[in-house]
This record gives sequence, C-alpha cells and structure tokens, in this order.
Amino acid sequence: MVWPWLSDAPTWQNGKHMRIAYLTNQYPATSHTFIRREIAALEANGHSVLRYAVRRAPQILNDPADVEELAKTLHVLSLDSISLIALATKSAFASPRRAIDAAFSALRFSSASKRGVLRHLAYYIEALVIAAWCRQAGAEHLHVHFGTNPATVGALVSELTRIPFSFTVHGPEEFDRAQEHSLGAKIAKACFVAAVSSFGRSQLMRWAAFDDWAKIHVVHCGLDRAYLDEPGVPILSAPAFLCVARLSEQKGHFVLLKAAAMLRDRGVPFRLTLAGDGPLRGAIEAAIRDLDLGDIVRLTGWMGQAEIRQQIHMSRAMVLPSFAEGLPVVLMESMALRRPVISTYVAGIPELVRSDAGWLIPAGDPAALCDAMHAAATADEATLRCMGEQARQRVIARHDVALSASLIERHIIRGRVGSIAREPSSPHAGQPVRADAVSDEVSEDVRRRAAHATPH
Repeated sequence: MVWPWLSDAPTWQNGKHMRIAYLTNQYPATSHTFIRREIAALEANGHSVLRYAVRRAPQILNDPADVEELAKTLHVLSLDSISLIALATKSAFASPRRAIDAAFSALRFSSASKRGVLRHLAYYIEALVIAAWCRQAGAEHLHVHFGTNPATVGALVSELTRIPFSFTVHGPEEFDRAQEHSLGAKIAKACFVAAVSSFGRSQLMRWAAFDDWAKIHVVHCGLDRAYLDEPGVPILSAPAFLCVARLSEQKGHFVLLKAAAMLRDRGVPFRLTLAGDGPLRGAIEAAIRDLDLGDIVRLTGWMGQAEIRQQIHMSRAMVLPSFAEGLPVVLMESMALRRPVISTYVAGIPELVRSDAGWLIPAGDPAALCDAMHAAATADEATLRCMGEQARQRVIARHDVALSASLIERHIIRGRVGSIAREPSSPHAGQPVRADAVSDEVSEDVRRRAAHATPH
C-alpha cells in the first residue's frame, strides 16, 4: 500500500497537510493539558487532528478549553454495547486477514502482562472500533500518548489498518513495568517513539532492540502563548508555596507535609496550597490534622488553567517533591510565569531545573525539603525575580509547544518515508530512503518556526 499524500518532501511544503489521529486512554482530562496544547499547535500548522480516547475522564472538567475538547472527542466506551460490538465486527470483516493477525498480536501482548487474555481481548475490540473510525475519517497517521495500554491499542490499530503509528512515553509507569507493557515490542512496531526527556529516552533504549534506537527521539512537552507571552507579575512579600499534583504515592505529599511541619517549628511564617485530587486525599487530610497544619495547608481539589496561573502568581515557589516522574508540566508552567521551583533529583527534572532557577533536593528527604522551602521563604525579592527570569528563559528555549509540534511533524514524515520504502507494494521499495533530505528540510522549518515563535 502507498500513501498518496506523501511525497519525498514534507507535506506542508507542497501545500498539503496531514490528517492525524490522536489516541489516549482518557481525554480530555485535567492532567492532560499538554496533549491539548500539542493538538492545538498541530492544527495551527494546518493539520487536521482526530481525537480518540478509550473513555471519558472521571473528574468534572472545569476548564472551558477541556469542555470544548470533549465535544470533539470520540470515546470507545461511550458507545452502547450493541453499537460497539457491531462496529468492531464490521471493522474485523473489512480486512479479515489483518484482523486475525492483530488478534494474535493481542495474545502475544497478553503473555507478558499480568492483565491477562480477557483484558487484551478488550484492547483488541477497542482497536477494532478505533480502526473503523480511522478508516472512515481517512486518518493518515496515528499518534498515541502513553506507552501503557493506549500504545497496545495503537499498535493493534496500526496492524488492522496499516496506518503508521507512533507514541509518546512520559513515565514513570512505563518504566516501572517495562516488560509487562511490552515496551520493546511496541517500539519495534512504531515508526517513531517520543520521550519527553533525555532520561526517558535512555530508559526506552534499555528495552528497545539496538536497531530501533534511531526511532527514539526527545520531544519535550510544550507550553502555549498563554504562558510564554504572559507579562510578569510581581512576587508577593508573603511567603506562599504551591504544589499542583495528583494526590498519589509518587508525588511525595507526606514528605512535603513533614517538611512543612519542620518549617513551622523553625518559626517561619508561610502558607502551602495543595491543588489536585486523587486516591490519597483522605490520608493527606488526616496527616494535615495529625501534624496540626490546618491553619497553614489548604487543599483545593483540581483547578482549571486560569486558576492555576492565578495560584502560581500568588506563590513564591512551586514545590513538587516527587519520588517518580516523567518531566512535570507544572514545573514548566511555574517557570514560564517567572516563579522558581523546588523539586527532586528525579528522572528528567534536573534537565529542566538548574540552580539559578530553583532548588533540587534528594527525593524522600523532608529535612532537605524544609531547607529549600526556608531558603525560598526568606530570599529577598530581587533574588527571586532573578531566579524567576532565568527559569522563564530556560522554558522558552526548551518548551515552546510550536517547536514540539514541528518536531512531531518531522518525525511523522521521516517515519512514513521509511514505512513506504519498506512496503512491498510501494514503487519506492528497495530504494534508498531519503530520510536525511527530509530531516534537513524539516529541521530548517523547525528552526524558522521556533525563531519566529520566541518572544522578544
């Protein structure tokens, strides 16, 4: 099969744009703003983006942009049972041979997973539905966020439709159970894989065959102009800290509360706001009571982007004492708004946070965290302004979503050129792939867009 839209040059050079399907487990979701920004940036470049997800997010969507995205997204599990089975059956009969091959692939994925055959049968049915949607909409590429079960579904969709697929890995869930998630097999099936940090890329290389290393690229999550163009807001004299994170084990909230109690006992006045929700909310509320922090610590639940920006402006520093991470977007958001951050030497965080823009501490160390919060609480405003400006410049240089979207375009083109060259029925089969030429042209386009997007 040959994809007629693709020539040897990038599609946007020829005035023709791509129809890209995006897939993840839940979308839109409060914690998935980075996906929404990436989609918007691709659409701003003229591409059509189809939004698919397995299910709706359980939480109420407070952000108007998320509500708008919800209306644009198709959810597999929003179909009634009869419609779901009918569409899956029709999809299987559209190409019986591919359907059989994909079924065996689902079985192979299940053999490495603790979730078993029945769960992977569900993934297979989900893939049949999404394959039908991709065929109907004329999708030319499928990009998946997260290397867990969404990438399993994406790999099966690609096998059912022969549409090339790629996926972005954030961590840490994928790295915690890399063999169970069949990361190596998924990388082998993908035309490219994006890691959100160099650390993430190194972890993917651990599980990928050496011949697949060239498929793995760093594509940072990016911020849009709402953050990058926002004028500076003066730092308030009252010492206030903000932690925006899901209330779960890996975010280190109990270490933060212990550090807060230590800082209070030093006689330092401050306030701490915990924005987010999750399975540990009850335990965190109990810890706040046990440590007698009720007058200092406030739990808010999930917030929309406008509320988060307001809370960042009201804080001296963002605090995120995580035990495990990918590369937290909330740190980028705080730094873009000229606020230094306090975080841990974990995963990709040291690639973003430097000593001139914040404080890095060992994970799980409440005393070190207390020292960093003490330093931020007592620093003079000139020092904090200087750190905030350094933080902003680092984010502008590394985390502009326009650049991230251009890199996604570049890797789609390179991956699809390689796919065509390998396709037996393609007239390019057996011919040298002009990946280097494509890379040079698109790299120049990436540089041009990034230079144009950088605030002056």
